[in-house]
Amino acid sequence: MIRTLIIDDEEPARLLVKKFLEPFAEIEVVGECSDGFLAVKSINELKPDLIFLDVQMPKLSGFELLEIIEHRPNVIFTTAYDSYAIKAFDQNAVDYLLKPFSKERFAEALSKVMGRIASKVEQNYNEVIAIAEEKTDILQRVAVKSGSKIEIIAVADIVFIESEGDYVMINSKGGKYLKEKTMKYFEQHLDSNTFIRVHRSFIININEISRIELFEKESYIIKLKNGAQVKASSSGYKALKDALKL
Repeated sequence: MIRTLIIDDEEPARLLVKKFLEPFAEIEVVGECSDGFLAVKSINELKPDLIFLDVQMPKLSGFELLEIIEHRPNVIFTTAYDSYAIKAFDQNAVDYLLKPFSKERFAEALSKVMGRIASKVEQNYNEVIAIAEEKTDILQRVAVKSGSKIEIIAVADIVFIESEGDYVMINSKGGKYLKEKTMKYFEQHLDSNTFIRVHRSFIININEISRIELFEKESYIIKLKNGAQVKASSSGYKALKDALKL
């Protein structure tokens, strides 16, 4: 049996997936989730073999969910038209259903993923996420896993971001959170009028600056309102001056 979880914030969409699954005796629906928070908990507890995952959900999107789950099942994405998502799916031969989808298209996607499960071929959707993130939308929130909880950080609450190897440490007004993303990712997806990369290891929120002091030749210390201090390189200081119109 292929243990299956249906994740969609719209009940009619979940009902349609269940109806289309009825002819497939190999499928056991172990649960339904109407939001990403419940889905993360259910995936990690139930450990399904397959999930039907809506991309566009409030609170936590399908891509944000995939970043923070521990158990990684096979996925059939469901989505209304999103050009970046479709590009990501097509380039990686990932199974997806473009809403509204037919019974025939549903069966085709399910047959492909069932074959992959039977062959024990792991599905890698990291590249799908990376391609989908190429869109130029400015981040408004960041989802992170903190112990057994999911935290949603409003971008306005980020004080500064610090490099931690292949990760970053997000220092926010609510606490510090480790995130498996690069500095380059945040540099590209945060509002460049507010967040400045002042050093290879630091991105700061200019609204949180308290004071700027010369540290040594061509090097500066930026003091932030929460008491933290970060270094600024000469090029970082120039970018900061431009942003502050000094």
